[in-house]
Amino acid sequence: MTQVRPMRADARRNYERLLKVAAEAFAEHGENASLDDIAKRAGVGSGTLYRHFPTRQALLEAVYVDTVEAMAAGADELAKELPPGEALVEWLYQVCIGTIQVRGLKALLGSAVTDGSNVALTACGTHMKGAAARLVEAAQREGTLRADIEPLEVLRLAHGVSHAAELADGEGKFIRRYLLLLTEGLRA
Repeated sequence: MTQVRPMRADARRNYERLLKVAAEAFAEHGENASLDDIAKRAGVGSGTLYRHFPTRQALLEAVYVDTVEAMAAGADELAKELPPGEALVEWLYQVCIGTIQVRGLKALLGSAVTDGSNVALTACGTHMKGAAARLVEAAQREGTLRADIEPLEVLRLAHGVSHAAELADGEGKFIRRYLLLLTEGLRA
């Protein structure tokens, strides 16, 4: 068994500084923010950035993992408060709003709903797929959602809804309407 050594204090500081600067850069420039600029603004070399985060995807995930965990937990809270079909629609609304309001999150969640085997193993993908599965299965048991719908399909469709709503006005004012149109087609 391989033991993981704790991070040295200076490495831990670099890691935390990179996360902070990356969050700021993604908020300013979206998911395509320059990684070299992030390293420079954090006061480290590009090699340090890539040692901690070998890919842009790994950096996005590290920056947004808490946000995605909160989204997934929100699914469980809604499931306690609302009937299953309503909980699913409200959760999808919250996810769509989040992907528009938090720059960079759309790219991360978009990759979480692809078929790529490496992406499926990310914490963000796991959280979102698990939350969607719980809500979809509950709505199917309730009879408000078609039995042939897969949770991953619902996530992909919601990703499309957020993209369409963003194209419409940049702010997501049409998300509820688009979700209504979508969910009417998914009803049992």
